[in-house]
Amino acid sequence: MAYDDAEKTSFHAMTEGTPEQWAEIVRHAATFRAGLTDRLLGQLRMLEGGLDGYAVTRLEHSLQTATRAHKDGRDEEYVVCALLHDIGDLMGPANHAEIGAVILKPYVSEANHWMLDKHGVFQGYYFFHHLGLDRDLREQYRGHPHFVHCAEFCHQYDQNSFDPGYESMPLEAFEPMMRRVFARPKQSIYLRPEAKSA
Repeated sequence: MAYDDAEKTSFHAMTEGTPEQWAEIVRHAATFRAGLTDRLLGQLRMLEGGLDGYAVTRLEHSLQTATRAHKDGRDEEYVVCALLHDIGDLMGPANHAEIGAVILKPYVSEANHWMLDKHGVFQGYYFFHHLGLDRDLREQYRGHPHFVHCAEFCHQYDQNSFDPGYESMPLEAFEPMMRRVFARPKQSIYLRPEAKSA
């Protein structure tokens, strides 16, 4: 979002900023944050061209994963996590799970954040042995409170969502869910303590 010079603060170092100037910056930041869902939808659309070698695109894989979770009665937060679980592929193919987890962390439960963060390791159970890697790498997390949560996600929704014959819901069907999940962060260093509990 572009804005003219009249809307810009005049300080050149943060140490020079006044409370009034910071209030103006916060006002602009709120407008920018409100566009997060639109930016994420744009990133999802960019996945249409990815996933070379698989039977479906990365976008279709994401839609299948989310559709399966939705049809299974999972709540909206979980479905949105399923939709965005591979969003990190665009900027970090070597650590995509962690990137997606960081993006969603302020908006989701601890269990869903952990699931997103570790799903790459847990997915390895299904193919690492074909690459000369340890398929049981996930065992290092055995006993963790969210181990089963992540294992179920990978088994029920992620590893089986490469089917070109599967009828996925369109991306537009998930947009209202995304808008609700991203409406307000649950935790952030930028939230006052009273706002976190509200």
